[in-house]
This record gives sequence, C-alpha cells and structure tokens, in this order.
Amino acid sequence: MAELFVIRHGETEWSRDHRHTGRTDVPLTARGEEQARLLAPVLKARSFALVLVSPARRARRTAELAGLLPDGAETPEPGPGTPERRLDPDLWEWDYGGYEGVTSAEIRRTRPGWYLWRDGVIPGDADHPGETAEQVGARADRVIARVRPVVAGHDVAIVAHGHLLRVLAARWLGLEPRDGRLFRLDTGSIGVLGFEHGEPVIRRWNVPVQGL
Repeated sequence: MAELFVIRHGETEWSRDHRHTGRTDVPLTARGEEQARLLAPVLKARSFALVLVSPARRARRTAELAGLLPDGAETPEPGPGTPERRLDPDLWEWDYGGYEGVTSAEIRRTRPGWYLWRDGVIPGDADHPGETAEQVGARADRVIARVRPVVAGHDVAIVAHGHLLRVLAARWLGLEPRDGRLFRLDTGSIGVLGFEHGEPVIRRWNVPVQGL
C-alpha cells in the first residue's frame, strides 16, 4: 500500500541549541549529515513517484545525502525511471517573525508561559514577518492537495522541517493546524502517513532511522 514519508532534516547548530529556525538558512552539522546518510538505505528500499523538498539548504542537503535529490541540484530534472523531484516553497518552516533565532526559554523571560502553538509569534523584520498557525496550515493544505492524488497509488517523500511537518500531519488527519503540537518530530527522523479503510492515518511517527 502506498505511503507518504515525511522526513525532518538533520541536525543544525540552531536546532541543537533549540533556537527557532524558520527562514534563516543554516547548514547541517556533522551529526546532521550523518543522520541524513543513515536514511539512504532505508529510503532506497522504497520506490517514490514524487519527492518534494523544502528550498532551505538544510532540507536540500538532507535530501541529497539520503539519496532523494541529485547532489547540488537546484532544479532537479526527472530522468527515465527516476521520481519527479521538486523544491516546494510551501515546505519552508514556520516563519517565526521576531522570535527567529530565539529559544523558548529566552521568550518566556518576557512572556511567562509562552507556548508557540497557543500564543503564536510577534512580527519581525521584512525578511521575517511571522506567520500564524493557520497560515502554516494553509501551506500544508496546498502540499497535501498536491500529494494526495499520487499517494493513492504510489509512495511519496517529503523532506522539510519540524513544525511544518507537524502541522502537515495534523491537517492530513483533518485536525486543526494547532493540533500539530501533538506530534513531536526530532531531527533526522521519519513519519509515515497513509490510509486505513480509506481514512487518513499515521502509520509510524518520529521514528529514528535505526528503528525502521
């Protein structure tokens, strides 16, 4: 049965330090690159008809090392027997606005009890205006609309970011975007979405590659 694999990029310095990383284009750490390489043999065992990747460098590099994108390809071209591969701007991480690069602990010094999923973000500069959960959900819905017809008969892979993929999982199930709070997803881990009796389900979630 066809499935949708959602893969969070490998570790970066900012993810390691728990800094909100939206549109800032930080690279993978050495550990993040190793996490991505470990994905390759697992993903090679599947035949993906479509691969969608966030344009962020950390997601692209993860996809390259995992064998889902040609190394260094900005606009990958499909070839005979290869999947369709796209860099999809709807897969960028949540825009954290004025909280870009800031940890939750630092935010709570001025906003005690702050919680992203409930309280949202404050506006930032022109490059980081910020998004609501509903705006992230609208992007996730567009991605789902693109992949659902393919998943009806073929495997699909998405390489993107923690909060975006959590929102996508919630929307896959028909839940509100804020219900993404229920689905923790660590760096370099995989979730698998699919159907049971025609209804959307989560088959596996937050699985480290060693657990697959």
